[in-house]
Amino acid sequence: MRRVLGEAGMRVPESLASLVEEGIIEEVVRPLMSGKEAQVYLVRAGGTERVAKIYKEPEQRSFKHRANYTEGRRVRNARDRRAMDKRSKHGRAQEEEAWRSTEVDTIYRLQAAGVRVPAPYQFIHGVLVMDLVLGPDGGPAQRIGDIDFTADEATEVYRWLLAEVIRMLCAGVVHGDLSDFNVLYGADGPVIIDFPQSVDAAKNLGARELLLRDVENLHQFVARSAPRTRRRPYGEEIWALYESSRLTPEAELRGEYRPSRHKKQVDTKAVLDLIGDVNHEHRRRLASR
Repeated sequence: MRRVLGEAGMRVPESLASLVEEGIIEEVVRPLMSGKEAQVYLVRAGGTERVAKIYKEPEQRSFKHRANYTEGRRVRNARDRRAMDKRSKHGRAQEEEAWRSTEVDTIYRLQAAGVRVPAPYQFIHGVLVMDLVLGPDGGPAQRIGDIDFTADEATEVYRWLLAEVIRMLCAGVVHGDLSDFNVLYGADGPVIIDFPQSVDAAKNLGARELLLRDVENLHQFVARSAPRTRRRPYGEEIWALYESSRLTPEAELRGEYRPSRHKKQVDTKAVLDLIGDVNHEHRRRLASR
């Protein structure tokens, strides 16, 4: 395979070079952003600028408590499930394949439900090529965590994201890692990204705790620009509506919630572990700016 170079002689990752060789990508322009799960490159494909997401190898990821997210995910057959449970070489390979394909499957599912997500273009050889989300200035959109909002602007984004959390759950999906680092500020409003850790709300026993954490992260986002924003139990209210089959995409939240007397005890340690994981990652991202 010939060596493929990008802008200013940049060395192109082998996974992207193979897509250039196959004509799927015409040019690798430059790196765009790097996260705990993947690296994203600006590329030209199909005659227009898009993004290509390359998933990092498991040992290079900083994402913790992975078992909390993979529970309930579908596999091709019982043999693969047994291999994954035994953590055999074949099982680890199948688990990795499922981890990488979850994002594109979820994006298609959410796109059909009307959630604002990047449109997939190609998913091949473990690389996800998507449409480029453009910001108000016409360039690649920034993450909302990198933007200074006024209190009113942040509150508007916060309310919009709560509505998208509802829309996602109506489609049976909990993001699982939603924060201001996983939302882009597009020209027409916020766009949610990064779904490898998403879970099926009906099949994952930790879905409720993950949803509550997602909503808490959104409150932390708005509180930085609008510190007087009152913390309300929106996450609990959303889940209660979902459990009782009363959640619709048009649901209007009241910020009120009364736990059932017969509600099972929440695994507090598991919740604190998940919250601690996100807080640690948030501090790491802030330090790397």
